[in-house]
Amino acid sequence: MAEMKSHLKGKQILAVDDEEDILETIEDVLEEASVERALDYASASRKIKQKRYDLAILDIMGVNGLKLLDEAVQRGIPTVMLTAHAINPDTLMESIRKGAISYLPKEKLAELDELLDALLGAQARGEPPWKLLFDKLGDYFDRRFGPDWKKKDREFWSEFSRTYQIGRGIQRRLEHDKRLLDKGA
Repeated sequence: MAEMKSHLKGKQILAVDDEEDILETIEDVLEEASVERALDYASASRKIKQKRYDLAILDIMGVNGLKLLDEAVQRGIPTVMLTAHAINPDTLMESIRKGAISYLPKEKLAELDELLDALLGAQARGEPPWKLLFDKLGDYFDRRFGPDWKKKDREFWSEFSRTYQIGRGIQRRLEHDKRLLDKGA
């Protein structure tokens, strides 16, 4: 049987968290990638502005992750939000609106390589990474937020499920893609 290609191998990844042990775990789990670290907003912002990354992994709390998400999206960097304390439907929706490709609970840190490999693989095939996330973690979100958690924002989730293919976040990232802008798109 042929070995599966890793979508993480050789990727340049920026991991941002205010907890050193979380950054060490991310580095250990993503051993196939080259991981740069930042412990605070200022150094992360500087790195985002100075270097092109294949992926950014941003904590929400402690490093102003949602503001960093805006900066990463402007630079065309696919971004995954990783959180423990801010895991709630509001930050999930905000991450989607701002252009993140995924939103992962720190509880799933041990599975980070598998989840990111699947997400990057979906993205490479032109498949919506958010659909994959909800296929893999939908039960987790239902248990964490309650079975009816989407009802409060029914309009948002209804629209979102119809537009997995070209969600607002993808559109925002494309607005900053120099390859498209140079072609007048």
